[in-house]
Amino acid sequence: MENFRFYAPTYFCFGRDSEKEIGALVRRFGGHKVLLHYGGGSIKRNGVYDRVIASLNNAELPYVELPGVLPNPRSGLVYEGIALCRREKVDFILAVGGGSAIDSAKAIAAGVPYDGDFWDYYSTGKPVDVAVPVGTVLTIAAAGSEGSPDTVITHEQGNFKRGATGEALRPKFSILNPEAMLTLPPYQSACGITDMIAHVCERYFTNTQDVEITDRLCEGVLKAIVEEAPKVFRDPQNYEARANIMWSGMVAHNNLLGVGRQQDWNSHRIEHELSALYDVAHGAGLAVVMPAWMRYVMRHDVNRFAQFAVRVWGCDMNFAHPELTAEEGIVRFRAFLTSIGMPATLAELGAKEEDIPRMVEHLFSAESEPMPGFMQLGRKDVEAILKLCA
Repeated sequence: MENFRFYAPTYFCFGRDSEKEIGALVRRFGGHKVLLHYGGGSIKRNGVYDRVIASLNNAELPYVELPGVLPNPRSGLVYEGIALCRREKVDFILAVGGGSAIDSAKAIAAGVPYDGDFWDYYSTGKPVDVAVPVGTVLTIAAAGSEGSPDTVITHEQGNFKRGATGEALRPKFSILNPEAMLTLPPYQSACGITDMIAHVCERYFTNTQDVEITDRLCEGVLKAIVEEAPKVFRDPQNYEARANIMWSGMVAHNNLLGVGRQQDWNSHRIEHELSALYDVAHGAGLAVVMPAWMRYVMRHDVNRFAQFAVRVWGCDMNFAHPELTAEEGIVRFRAFLTSIGMPATLAELGAKEEDIPRMVEHLFSAESEPMPGFMQLGRKDVEAILKLCA
């Protein structure tokens, strides 16, 4: 296990009616004027918006609103939010929605006190050390941004989808009420489940030795997701299943599962090219990329993939031919994704095989070659993985 430092200060308020505490929590963490940042009309249809406003009003907190966050959030709205916060002297940002709203809020939070262009954090990788405090009200379990220091934004000039990070971006508090997810369409639920599985796998597939504790934590979260997900699709109103999925999404990405071990993230890097070019749902893109990546890199460490197959998917270990066990685990993973309605090919995403060279070139125009990770990937590797997706 490698040396590590782990700091996760977010205060989580979980369960029914937890939105009532929003106003008090904003006050507790120093907020006096709030930017309310969200997407479209879903939070108004399901009642979340009204509960948020009621709590802010009860705490006598003034607020300004910035709606309009899109899936794969864009830089244009971030620039608008930075200007609005400065103009209105906002000192706390409250994101209401899923990972897109939260990521956009974090980008605004980083940009407000920064003298330069907020995109510097995304293009250079330098950490965000100072930011306006952020709180979240989660309505879609997927990205894990409600508990992480990370944010991903697509810059409309050049269509680059990139991430930034910094402990200053961890939310001060996050409201997690599973009732907010009871009306989610099945496809959104499936995309979210796929995203959180990917967050665990990006940590699980590592070259670091002797990481049994985090291996077992990863495996436990994966098994919980796999067991709870079918309950959600059988009965979307199943509060307990939604609750388990919601908490799994947070645990998958606050980095508890990743401490002391090398991480990968190349599946995410590859998928970002799909969602930037075609504007597909991130989880759907990962459902296509992850199994292809696994097939391509499996022989880099067959025993780790065999362990994944046995411990997570219940495969029998073939000690004479561990590669057969490893392959069976990938097959079962792909079958699970199909069972929850996720796509398996580029064509199902509306993507074109002839665009693969363009995506590869765009990726490496901003990434080092080879990209570090479980197995280092160069241009030819990424092209081969994308062809496996076809």
